[in-house]
Amino acid sequence: MAIGATLHTFAVQLSDVDRGVYQELELRLARHPSETAEFLVTRLLAYCLEYEDGIAFSDGGVSSTDEPAVLVRDLTGQITAWIEVGAPDAERVHRGSKLAGRVAVYTHRDPAKVLAGLAGKRIHRAESIPLYSLDRSFVDAAAAALERRNTATLSVLERQLYLELNGTDLAGPIDEHRLP
Repeated sequence: MAIGATLHTFAVQLSDVDRGVYQELELRLARHPSETAEFLVTRLLAYCLEYEDGIAFSDGGVSSTDEPAVLVRDLTGQITAWIEVGAPDAERVHRGSKLAGRVAVYTHRDPAKVLAGLAGKRIHRAESIPLYSLDRSFVDAAAAALERRNTATLSVLERQLYLELNGTDLAGPIDEHRLP
């Protein structure tokens, strides 16, 4: 018998001063058995950092091959933003760049290795795609604080993250890199 996904709920107070976004979010994330806690945290942070009307987690989550971890659709259903998490292959990023007006990649992994994996590959509009790396110790500490029901306050100021997750206070930078 296959192991099912674990559901995590998040009540998030989002204050993204850099973008002028202030929201109270009630989110439910299904964690696939093959998904690490670090990937789940990165997926949550990518959603919050990209928050806008029409944003959603993909239906297939980590196991989806046709959609990114997070996407934004306009009122007509057209994909306007394709947000990858982790270390996506070049083909996924290329496909997303052709389908959406904006693409971004968020990673909790070594950004040099992620960039090396994409170097020399055909990626539509590669020069316009940012890779945002999150500090590994920040993500690891947030993953350790995860519970099934979570309360979080996330503030973003000058590309610095301030996260209070279930009573654990964390801070870390968001570093931006460009695809080769």
